[in-house]
Amino acid sequence: MSPDLLILAAEEEKSGLFLILPDPAELVWGAVSFVVIVFLIWKFAMPALDRTLEARRSAVVSQLEEAEQAKGAAERLRDTRRQELDQAAQEADRILDAARSDAESLRQETIDRAAAEAAQITERARAEAANEHARVREEARREITVISLDIAEKVVGSQIDSSAHQTLVDDYIRELERETAE
Repeated sequence: MSPDLLILAAEEEKSGLFLILPDPAELVWGAVSFVVIVFLIWKFAMPALDRTLEARRSAVVSQLEEAEQAKGAAERLRDTRRQELDQAAQEADRILDAARSDAESLRQETIDRAAAEAAQITERARAEAANEHARVREEARREITVISLDIAEKVVGSQIDSSAHQTLVDDYIRELERETAE
């Protein structure tokens, strides 16, 4: 250590007061400086700090209000979308029901049309069968007439006039019909 430091340390040890309290002049100037700094901070820095804090508080309040409005709008939008989805589901159900109904009516219409066509085909077949039966019967009648004329000519040996011939054929056919009916 240097001798000057040793001297200073020895002087401070003698008084002992400088270890706890600073020099009174230093204490006064320190207190005045502290008051001036506090006054300057209070006068110039505090209003700016207050303005900044007020602006921040206003921004936070407005953001909270905007957030509440956005939340309300989101809830209204959610409710609207939910209603739209419900309406869409109801519309889909209605469309499906209509499609089922249309399919059922189309199926029934197809069945009815097929039944009508089957009835027409059956009726045509019956009519054709009746026509064919009548044609065959008429053809058989002609054949019988020709055969009976041939037989009659052979039996009688001469020609029979047409009215007598027709009467003879009709009688023969009636007799055949009676025999087949029995």
